[in-house]
Amino acid sequence: MAKRLDDPGREAWPGGLDENLLHEVAELHPASLDGGGADELAALLARAAHAPVGVIHLVRGETLSLYGSHGLAEPWNKPEGPLAGSLASLVLRDDAPLVINDLTRAEISDRRGAYLGHPVRDQNGAVLAVCCAADVEPRQWTPEDSASVAEAAHVAGLLLTEQLARYELARQRSFLDAVLDSLHDGVIACDEQGRIVFVNERMRRLWGETGHPGEGWLEGLTDPEGNRLRRDDLGLFRALKGDHLVDSEVVLNGPDRRRHYLVDAHPIPGPGGRTAGAVQAVQDVTRRKRVERFRTCELAVTTALADAPSIEAAGPRVLEAVVSTLEWVHAELWLVDEPAAVVRSAARWSAAGSRSDIEVPKDLPYGVGLAGRAWQVGKPLWIRDVGRPQSLISPETAASADLHTALAVPVREGFETLGVLTVFADSIEDPEDELLALMSGIAAHIGQFVEKHRVEDLQRQLIRSKNEYLALVGHELRTPLTSISAYTELLREADEKSLVADGPRLLEVIERNTNQLRDIINELMELSALDTGHADIQLLPMDLAEVVRDSVQKTRAAVAGAPLVINDELPERLVLPGDRKRLRQVVDNLLGNAVKYSPDGGQIGVTLRAAGRAAELAVSDTGLGVSNDEREKLFTGFYRTSRARDTAIPGTGLGMTLSRAVVSKHHGSIELLDHDGPGTTVLVRLPMEAR
Repeated sequence: MAKRLDDPGREAWPGGLDENLLHEVAELHPASLDGGGADELAALLARAAHAPVGVIHLVRGETLSLYGSHGLAEPWNKPEGPLAGSLASLVLRDDAPLVINDLTRAEISDRRGAYLGHPVRDQNGAVLAVCCAADVEPRQWTPEDSASVAEAAHVAGLLLTEQLARYELARQRSFLDAVLDSLHDGVIACDEQGRIVFVNERMRRLWGETGHPGEGWLEGLTDPEGNRLRRDDLGLFRALKGDHLVDSEVVLNGPDRRRHYLVDAHPIPGPGGRTAGAVQAVQDVTRRKRVERFRTCELAVTTALADAPSIEAAGPRVLEAVVSTLEWVHAELWLVDEPAAVVRSAARWSAAGSRSDIEVPKDLPYGVGLAGRAWQVGKPLWIRDVGRPQSLISPETAASADLHTALAVPVREGFETLGVLTVFADSIEDPEDELLALMSGIAAHIGQFVEKHRVEDLQRQLIRSKNEYLALVGHELRTPLTSISAYTELLREADEKSLVADGPRLLEVIERNTNQLRDIINELMELSALDTGHADIQLLPMDLAEVVRDSVQKTRAAVAGAPLVINDELPERLVLPGDRKRLRQVVDNLLGNAVKYSPDGGQIGVTLRAAGRAAELAVSDTGLGVSNDEREKLFTGFYRTSRARDTAIPGTGLGMTLSRAVVSKHHGSIELLDHDGPGTTVLVRLPMEAR
């Protein structure tokens, strides 16, 4: 029943009517509820009630907003206002139509006029708004006027319900879009005709604006076995035919790199059981796949190193593990030869199906080539495309082997660089921190392996040298002592005549053996001082060519008249940091051995040259030579070759040991080389830069 406030017994509304008399709608999503149709409805309402003003107000909380109006003049034509003190609040309070024939008699306001309001309800009966007709003069509202306003309120309720439903649908769609766009997975949906109707942001980033690979990308799509996929093989279109896919793997071979995806796709059921469309979710699992491969690679490398007796034996298996698990095409392992200032090729491996005849140098000088440069800078080098100029490898090699991205990682143990690990890909790839970390870890494993075996070799050598040393010391000292003791006994027992006749000869033997003992003791003390670091080694700039030239001249003078020819090939100058006295001792020892072990004459060759960052001194002869199994033993204390012992060539057997100790103190190396024909060649390498 309508409430009439101008009837006798009416309840007065506390407070007066303010200027917002007809501004009776609370704010309710104005961006979604369009008031264009409501204005026409308000006009129809005013005409049906024969009133100059028709208004529809939305109510929400304590705020009113204007939804539709007709004939409403300023200052009441405002978009929003408070609910308190408005006639709409009376309609809401009584939850019934409100009829006021004379606002003055109703003691609501001094302003003249009339008001006829009706609540607007939704389908559930909840009040959404207030529909009203108003007049500036008092008037008697008829039942027909009330019926017109009630009908208008019903129509407004239908209109608002529809718009609210559309708004709620749009709001839910916005929420759904926001949720789907926030997913890490790409999502795409199509209708029953296969037309794409939804693509979330992640899907656009994965496969472009359309959410599906274009024709160019479609050519790169394969299954895990490498079989090319057609458009109908894609998960979305298979789901449209009724298939359900869960964790179906797809590989995209893009122009820069390979990416792996897991696809879930399902049909969308529609009315009557028919398929209304399909939806597909795509997850990029490239990183996960890579992590799995990295773990596999580390395990394979660790296994290869654990079972190998040496780095030369482990190298190919390590490189095979790296190439196969990382899906690169070629790898190389280089070991540092510091005295020679080069990295030497220790192992190589090429993937199946790639070029296996890639040209790999035997060695690379310090700072030259990819491996040499990585040794020089002491940190990983990532080259995006080795085919470009100044890429540190031959452009011809890069082109013929189809190599592009290259990575070189120093193999280190502590602060020492022991080698370099290099890997190559057949595609152009940007640097990746994860891959750099993996390769650095593998290089560290290799470095630990090399250092461990180096220490084990040194321990074995020390044990062997200790045993040989004790045996040889006992033998070498016992022989002269025995002679001294025997000849001293002869002198003690000789009579005066025998002393006069044989005494000088016996004393000469004693003196010779005494001198031999003194030489042995002096060399042993010097060798011990070098080994323990007590010997004074001063590395100062010196001309090694001058030292060698002077030693050659004195040796020539000493063998003048003998059937022995000494040839030399020396530079004018060759300056390096060294101890002049100690290096002269090494040169004299090498030349002395060449002369001593050429008893029947022959030729001695002396060459000195600069090779990269090292000086190489080679002394060769055509004498007795050294067998292969005795080469390394030659550098152990007191060792003398069987040929030297058989021919009774004098010597202590400490010369080569002392020479190696001196060269080692100069951070160099000394070794016996393969020799064409009879004789021996000794090669000494010394760094030309201070270490």
